[in-house]
Amino acid sequence: MADPARARRLAKRILTIVATAIEHEIKDPRLEFVTFTDARITNDLRDATVFYTVRGRDLDSPADLDSAAAALEKAKGQLRTRVGAGTGVRYTPSLAFKLDSVPDTARHMEELLAKARAADAELARARENATYAGDPDPYKLDDEDEPDAAADDQGDSESR
Repeated sequence: MADPARARRLAKRILTIVATAIEHEIKDPRLEFVTFTDARITNDLRDATVFYTVRGRDLDSPADLDSAAAALEKAKGQLRTRVGAGTGVRYTPSLAFKLDSVPDTARHMEELLAKARAADAELARARENATYAGDPDPYKLDDEDEPDAAADDQGDSESR
């Protein structure tokens, strides 16, 4: 088992090597809008997962995602060779590419927050001219009954 700090450094280095190789060396038009967001490696340094997104894709059409995944799968051998040469580790980790769901989740959360803000604004507009259904202070106290009853209770306990 490798040191966790070493594993993080190696994952960062793998991410840099893969991104640079895609940008400068591998000429596949399907990878033109692919952006690599993160890389993780197992503790034994044998398997690396590289997360990616596709910029400017149509959310309703998964064709861009499928073509990018196919292009990454095709270039996997070349990328692993570049990773092996660039890292200098004894065993070159196998590469797996996974679509990063964080941007889609963030977009969904932004939509939910916008709905919540709209509902809050609607509630604030409804509250502007609202009045209480009953008296403004529904907890009225009878000033005459309460203090006398408390005084009577104290007087009884002292005389006993």
